[in-house]
Amino acid sequence: MIFFVILVLLSCTEAEGLQHVFVLHGKDLHLDTEKPVKLGEQTDLFWKSNSSNNIAKCVFNNDPVVFNKYAGRAELFGPNYSLKLKKVQHSDSGDYKAVMVGERDQTVAEYKVIVQDPVTPANLTVESVSKTSDSCNLTVTCSTVDFNISSSFRCDGKICSHAGEKDLKATKKFSSLSVYLQQDTIFCNHSNQVSWNQTMKVLKSYCETETGISICVVKTVVFSVGLIIMVIAVISVHIMEKIKKRK
Repeated sequence: MIFFVILVLLSCTEAEGLQHVFVLHGKDLHLDTEKPVKLGEQTDLFWKSNSSNNIAKCVFNNDPVVFNKYAGRAELFGPNYSLKLKKVQHSDSGDYKAVMVGERDQTVAEYKVIVQDPVTPANLTVESVSKTSDSCNLTVTCSTVDFNISSSFRCDGKICSHAGEKDLKATKKFSSLSVYLQQDTIFCNHSNQVSWNQTMKVLKSYCETETGISICVVKTVVFSVGLIIMVIAVISVHIMEKIKKRK
């Protein structure tokens, strides 16, 4: 299995009639107008947040104006006056709209912005359920603060396989958790729309039997060797005595 991952700082999806834009906390947000913008003497353009907060405006034959709340953070650029909001915070999540204000108002862009933190590494645990000389059964749990996935695996020699469901994935609050097996390695992926993190462990290492020699075995071997040496010595003495008597 080849697993491709693309890390993105900003992601867009369509949901509930609004275009959702996901942006990584602390990065810059870029929003484009969806229709051409042509200003006139009686037509201005406003970028708004949550309907009532004015971010910036463009007036015919004048430079864009950024309102005080967004001074130093917002700017308009390009022929259609796209919006750039620098170093977004969680408080910047919400609905954004670009409106041409004139004799009749016209919405030329509308988005729902969601600011996300990077995902945390998932906790991957492997527990041995049963073990023989040539195989073992394991339980794997992949977990985060929000949710977890557990499944059973069996390793036979160098081959490991699913003992339960093969497609393991859970989704919650715009983030997901997935588990998959590649040869003898288990992978746990935690991701959201703007970040991704992977944890992995080699399963067969949990099936290997200990190769250490116990103290009891060492004592037994030493005692046995000593006993053999004593027997050989007694026999040797007995043989020597017989040889002397014949002489």
